[in-house]
Amino acid sequence: MSGTFVGMPAFPEAARAALGDTQLRHNLAHATGVIRAKRSRLVTEVEESMPESGGWEALRLAGAGVKDRALRDLETQLVLLEERLTAAGATVHWARDAAEANAIVVAVAQRHQATEVVKVKSMVTQEIGLNEALEAEGIDAWETDLAEIIVQLGDDLPSHILVPAIHRNRAEIREIFLREMGKVGKPAPEGLTDEPAVLAGAAREHLREKFLRAKVAVSGANFAIAETGTLVVVESEGNGRMCLTLPEVLVSVVGIEKVVPTWAELDPLLRLLPRSSTGERMNPYTSTWSGVTPGDGPQEVHVVLLDNGRTRALADDVGRQALRCIRCSACLNVCPVYERTGGHAYGSVYPGPIGAILNPLLKGTGDPQTDSLPYASSLCGACFEACPVRIDIPEVLVHLRSKVVDGHRDDTVPKAEAVAFKGAAYALGDSRRLAWAERASGLAGRVMTRFGRTSLPGGRAAAGRVPGPGVGKWTSARDLPAPPAESFRAWWKRTDGGRR
Repeated sequence: MSGTFVGMPAFPEAARAALGDTQLRHNLAHATGVIRAKRSRLVTEVEESMPESGGWEALRLAGAGVKDRALRDLETQLVLLEERLTAAGATVHWARDAAEANAIVVAVAQRHQATEVVKVKSMVTQEIGLNEALEAEGIDAWETDLAEIIVQLGDDLPSHILVPAIHRNRAEIREIFLREMGKVGKPAPEGLTDEPAVLAGAAREHLREKFLRAKVAVSGANFAIAETGTLVVVESEGNGRMCLTLPEVLVSVVGIEKVVPTWAELDPLLRLLPRSSTGERMNPYTSTWSGVTPGDGPQEVHVVLLDNGRTRALADDVGRQALRCIRCSACLNVCPVYERTGGHAYGSVYPGPIGAILNPLLKGTGDPQTDSLPYASSLCGACFEACPVRIDIPEVLVHLRSKVVDGHRDDTVPKAEAVAFKGAAYALGDSRRLAWAERASGLAGRVMTRFGRTSLPGGRAAAGRVPGPGVGKWTSARDLPAPPAESFRAWWKRTDGGRR
């Protein structure tokens, strides 16, 4: 009962469709604006309250340092995490890819004859398509995060890391609840309004019977502390506590980059995450668990440590910094491209600037949809300024663009951009060819100035839309100024460097 990103078109095509949705753009502008303002106030508060220790920037450096230390010694930290979890009674599994991880979770559910599982928000299970794998085996997976319920009941796709249903307004959510809840459980109450508290109450009533009935729960983890073998989930609604304590069996699927070496090093990350994500000083619920406690909570705990492309990203000298990501979504909320297109255009559970680098790093380049993502940015740098763990997203975007270009160097039919650059290299590689090109350019400039009908502010002539592959699309959205009638070299020769 949810959509899939499989088969999504490349970003330009998907973005064009999204830009035509005025309701989507209105919802996104309002929601991201509110979150940006709340975050900005708290960043200022940190700056003013701890100036002697370096303020917000010092906190960012501390968070980045913790993640870098874990990534530099990842193998040791993961082995230690496994030892501690096993000693506490958990069963640790290693999964190289989505298929292996899904098979482990399905096997656990089938061993307990479960026909349904409840889930606390876990992006990594959406990354591997766990719901679809469970459904194929006749097992229903119920999302319990409020935004995830809206997405699941609406047969929709998440469009934001923190607020998956950010593209829906209250009226739309009310309609989804009224139409769909009764098909899969307790229906929405009569007289349901679109007040947030009323909608949350309806979701709570709908989920309660599922929490009490489910034998198996599936969770993710925000952090995994190697020193103590402790998994950590932070959330805002309390559904995490229900999932982590009520069912008999708990399966946690955790990306291997979530490891943190020590308990003490969790401190800067727990201060950075709520301020950067929801604009709060601390999140309402922080749940931690370490294996099995007799008579308290799940009596069978499984932890699936997932690679699924993370070692590929780790091997990339420039791109590995993306593995510092703590999924706060601050980069989405400041991105001018995301604010206008929304998350679906990125074709992944990881949208926005971080998705534009994380998806190619995890999957590798070569697929048209993935290859389009590094270009889904204006390179304005706002994402780097907002990132609480200092991921230089523009640097990684440019790096990935170079990999996409390198991957097409042997194409039988070169792209228009490649042809243009080869032409430029040919002209610039010889002074006589460059002089000829300058004369031709000057002639074109004089013609455009005399006969052109388009001009730029200030009066300089410009070309309108120029027909042709590649250049047609480029000039349909940009002004092409008329070349100067005289080149710099000609001017230098004529004026003796400006002396006459």
